[in-house]
Amino acid sequence: MNKFMDALNNGFAPKAQKVANNEWILTIKNSILQVLPFIFVGSLITLLGIPTNFWDWWPDLSPISSFTFGLTSIFVAFLFPYNLMERKKLNKQKIIAGLSSVALFLMLANPTWDKTNSIISYQFSELGAGGMFVALVVGAFVAIIMGAFGKFSFFGEDTSLPDFVIAWFDSMLPIMTVIGVGWILTYLIHFDIYQLVVSAFSPLSNSLDTWWGFTLFLFFDCFIYSMGISGWVLAAIDQPIMFAGIANNAQQFAHGQAVTHVFTSEVIYSFPWIGGVGCTMPLILMMLLWGKSKRLKALGKACIVPSIFNINEPLVFGTIVWNPYLMLPLWINGIVLPLITVSWFKLGLSPIPHSLMQMWYIPFPFVTWIVSPAFSAILLLLILFVVGGLIYYPFFKVYDKNLVKEEG
Repeated sequence: MNKFMDALNNGFAPKAQKVANNEWILTIKNSILQVLPFIFVGSLITLLGIPTNFWDWWPDLSPISSFTFGLTSIFVAFLFPYNLMERKKLNKQKIIAGLSSVALFLMLANPTWDKTNSIISYQFSELGAGGMFVALVVGAFVAIIMGAFGKFSFFGEDTSLPDFVIAWFDSMLPIMTVIGVGWILTYLIHFDIYQLVVSAFSPLSNSLDTWWGFTLFLFFDCFIYSMGISGWVLAAIDQPIMFAGIANNAQQFAHGQAVTHVFTSEVIYSFPWIGGVGCTMPLILMMLLWGKSKRLKALGKACIVPSIFNINEPLVFGTIVWNPYLMLPLWINGIVLPLITVSWFKLGLSPIPHSLMQMWYIPFPFVTWIVSPAFSAILLLLILFVVGGLIYYPFFKVYDKNLVKEEG
């Protein structure tokens, strides 16, 4: 075990952290994080819209969600190149990069254009979460072009022209390059890059909706978390897929079709991750109720309130990270609980969530009932809680016993 832990500590963890700190990966993650307030507003509308199931007079609040969560791809298209230019210290390029990216994204998002009546229309599904991958590809392309022109100028250092005039002229060439490429793709050769990008990423999206893809990804989340690496480093991969998944679920439900996508935040953070990633609520309750170690009891008291709101960083960084006694059950839960969850939904035992609900801090079981209002969903939650607790229990007892000896 010691050799294995050393290999993880000195081999895997530094390499994983290096990837996580890559400026492109970091920029994608931060750009998505900046959009979260709009996503939270969309989630709040889901909550406020619940009375429509009972009262006909309750107002339709869905337009608020449509113009917040429904526009997330446009926001990301702007933020990705903007933040990357800022990170590269090309400040004179960042606004132009963001706006150029939005312009190119809208060109590529398959608008219907009636030139006679000067009417242009879009599908919300392509402007919202469903277009997230397209927005990232567009943002990356624009960032490369803007970066290449970052130090270019038509004028010498001794010019007497004002800086803002120089910036205007220097920005024209990269803007023309970006929009010119969009014009060639959409209006000359009628190339559907939107469909190309969606098709390119669909194997990954589809695999994460399978029992093995869902389970392996959530296990990896627990695996890196046990080494002190937050799952947010995976945001560049999982967030676009999750957002697109719940958007597709909403569309399927609205059209009377079967809801199919299980790799969504609404499933993951409303079922297996009770108290936070790795289902740590049972472990905290064990510390409080059965822990004999003074350290574990004190930690349990300090972590219980955050855990109720599904915040488990105090517990994980306080006692699980690089602790073989508790890392192992966290890994086991990272396999067993997702496998139970995905199998349950694939068998149709509970309705798959179809409404946006990114308020992961809502306590269990309320969040579970909100995303999947069925008694079978609560039954699944109880099963996951009990199984997660049974997995933690023997490891907790051994660890607690060793701490008591050290304290004595």
